[in-house]
Amino acid sequence: MKLLGSAWLRVRNLFRTEKIDRELQDELAGHLEMQIEDNMRSGMSPAEARRQALLKLGGLEQTKETVRDTQNTRFLGRLLQDIRFGFRLLRKNPGFASVAILALALGIGANSAIYSIVYATLLAPIPYPHPEQLVMVWSSVQGNRNVVAAGDYLDWKRGSNVFQSLGAWTGESLNLGTASRPERVQATMVTPGFSSMMGDTLLMGRDFLPEEGEVGKDHVAILTYRLWMDRFEGDPKILGRTVQMNGEPYTIVGINSPGVSDRGRDKLSVPLAFKAEQINHDFHWLLVMGRLKPGVTIAQANANMDAVTKHIAEVYPKSNKGWGASVELLKNDFLDRDVIRALWLLLGAVCFVLLIACANVANLLLARATTRRKEVAVRSSLGASRGQVFRQFLVESLVLASIGGIAGIALAWVLLKVIIATMPPFTLPYEADVRLNGPVLFFTLTATALAGLLFGCAPAWQSSRLNLIDVLKEGSQSTLGTGRHGLRRILVVAEFALAVTLLTGGGLALHSLWNVEHVDLGFRTDHLLTFVLPVPEKQLTGSEQINAFYRQLLDRIAALPGVSAASVSTGMPLRGTNFGMPFQIVGKTTDDPSKRPGAGFNMVTPEFFKTFGIHVDQGRYFTDQDLAGGLRVAVVNQVFAKRYFAGVDPLKQRILVEQLIPGVTKLGPPVEWQVVGVYDNVHNGGPKGEGFPEIDVPFWQSPWPDAGVAVRASVDPAYLSKSISDIVLSMNPDLPLAEVKTMDQIKDESMAGDRFAALLFGGFAGVALLLAALGIYGVMSFAVAQRTHEIGLRMALGAGQGRVLALILKEGVALAFTGLALGLGGAYLVGRTMHSLFYDVAVVDFTAFSAVAAILLASALLACYIPARRAARVDPLVALRYE
Repeated sequence: MKLLGSAWLRVRNLFRTEKIDRELQDELAGHLEMQIEDNMRSGMSPAEARRQALLKLGGLEQTKETVRDTQNTRFLGRLLQDIRFGFRLLRKNPGFASVAILALALGIGANSAIYSIVYATLLAPIPYPHPEQLVMVWSSVQGNRNVVAAGDYLDWKRGSNVFQSLGAWTGESLNLGTASRPERVQATMVTPGFSSMMGDTLLMGRDFLPEEGEVGKDHVAILTYRLWMDRFEGDPKILGRTVQMNGEPYTIVGINSPGVSDRGRDKLSVPLAFKAEQINHDFHWLLVMGRLKPGVTIAQANANMDAVTKHIAEVYPKSNKGWGASVELLKNDFLDRDVIRALWLLLGAVCFVLLIACANVANLLLARATTRRKEVAVRSSLGASRGQVFRQFLVESLVLASIGGIAGIALAWVLLKVIIATMPPFTLPYEADVRLNGPVLFFTLTATALAGLLFGCAPAWQSSRLNLIDVLKEGSQSTLGTGRHGLRRILVVAEFALAVTLLTGGGLALHSLWNVEHVDLGFRTDHLLTFVLPVPEKQLTGSEQINAFYRQLLDRIAALPGVSAASVSTGMPLRGTNFGMPFQIVGKTTDDPSKRPGAGFNMVTPEFFKTFGIHVDQGRYFTDQDLAGGLRVAVVNQVFAKRYFAGVDPLKQRILVEQLIPGVTKLGPPVEWQVVGVYDNVHNGGPKGEGFPEIDVPFWQSPWPDAGVAVRASVDPAYLSKSISDIVLSMNPDLPLAEVKTMDQIKDESMAGDRFAALLFGGFAGVALLLAALGIYGVMSFAVAQRTHEIGLRMALGAGQGRVLALILKEGVALAFTGLALGLGGAYLVGRTMHSLFYDVAVVDFTAFSAVAAILLASALLACYIPARRAARVDPLVALRYE
């Protein structure tokens, strides 16, 4: 308590300095008068008595300083004085303050905004209780993780002893009934108890009961808060209400709390109830998550699961031989590795922006320190120590950094809003709560303090090392070539070197975007309308019924004016295939299921290749004669043929693929498909790269209820959507038309991530370029101002305007060239790091490097031209009188 009271007294005294000084003055005056009186009583004259009293007290001012030091308020008091002086200087120089604060705000704001995203995505714990216990459990084969079969999940649950609980889920599309026609919504099917395992809380209602995981008792639903508010207007009496989904009644039993679940794709959840035919070990379709028991490590969990999966493989060797399981902490399991790398690279980029901003502000402070040399010399001659001068300049820098930090926080808030608004949907995991929270503000505070120290130390050190005699003797004229200006040149060179590195990253991102936008996708995207028909499995139950429905649909669409071709398929270019299937080549079969290769599997109608404009390189397309009951035929893409049919005739090969049975979550017996064609590669996994191996089979020989439709038109395909919607509605009023988009829209959406990356990297590179240009402009402007007398003398001796212009431009461009040369090493490292992240760019990308060099030199010339032109227009008579 004594310490607290003493500390409080000292802090309070900081704000009562005038009163304390008056009290101290009065007290010392009283002591002095008493001492004088004592001296006079001893026989001294009044003058001698006063002199001896002052000598005994040690001098009034010295005694005051001693008392202040004893109270430990001197340092803090002087610090407050320095801070107030720093604010006064900034008010006196609004132009300098505005430029410096803007540079710092750009650097600190960009860092805070990007760090907010990095922290929320990669560093913050996931928003569930005891997140260190939550794990993903994957099936694994040949070192790769895979989704899980229902039989495996149930055996894991029974056989493992390291989990408190183990839950499974899968995605599902449901047709939610509305007043007009059904609306397709994304849903999650979860085993009962899943939400409790995660630690989710409900706003209203309850979690699924154990018995609701049984077939026939599973028609209940929990809505997200967002769906409840948007679709049901926040009806407080929603619990117990029945809604129609897939034409069947479901009872709403709960509403999720607002937050995490509202940021995902899924709008509701329903129980996952396993039918008898779904409980098998060969059809992998589930995601499994568990909560470890307290004290169980990941290594122990994996050891336990190894024992469990070995036992399952012994019992079911046909389906499980060679298969295992992998237990991983739940953290960014579904976040693309390229996104993670891009986030770290962006954080590095904005750190470079901050370094350039610091160099810029340091340059400004060095320039201002040069104009304050006489002031510092006078202060020092009056008794200020080097430490006091250093502290004064450093405090001024920290004051500037603090204001820049506050402005940076405001800019970060705006930047964050802009970035989130322009970011493609679902780029980040839905657990990421991106905002300016405590850790982010602490990061900003640290960045601000480091920035202040970084750009403040150089001018503070330089100012504290002045030679007083030289400064007081010299005139105001100076030349740019003196040693004190060397540091400013070095800072400009460093700015340009850092800018080269950043601009190279931006150039690679922009070059990658150009490559993506101009890549040959292997098919035509123009005049093509696509949509999906989410047909519930109970509505179209058999192959004949499915084929009849889609034949009628295609016939009616083909009869519309302007339609030139239409097709049905389970997958589409750019969007990929819905199925990935293991296969074997006849003559090269194996009994080990884990050693079978895999490929995309797509069911398409004969018009598919014509509709998309895909060229068959060998063999033939499908025809109307490729029907159920006939020879089962297949076509493969060139990726497949080169990988698996190298050195043999593809058209003489046959492929074995286990049968997909409509409405059954189970693989049927192997079906033999005769390869009759090889088609040119189509970008089936997105615009980057030619994709993965793919097998296409006739839809009429292997139908599937949930399929997509593509329509090629001679008119604007958007005009056909209403007519097609009416056709579907007349055929099935309970069936929504989902994901209605032109292929050009799909192409545009598939490139959204590349555009976003180019926007961010290019934007921050542009900020770096602007700051570097401002830096060289500031140096050259200051040089011209300092050399006005010299320039006037040169012109008086006959130098023309062109020569003076060339002199200044030469010096500025030399700095830029030096920075460019030094930055090439950083540019090479950026190329090595980023070339795998971007599309079709080399480690040494001469296109990007050349553009960067040209832009930097052009900006340097422009930045130098303005002060050079001003120098060339100097009046020699005025300049010779310049002081």
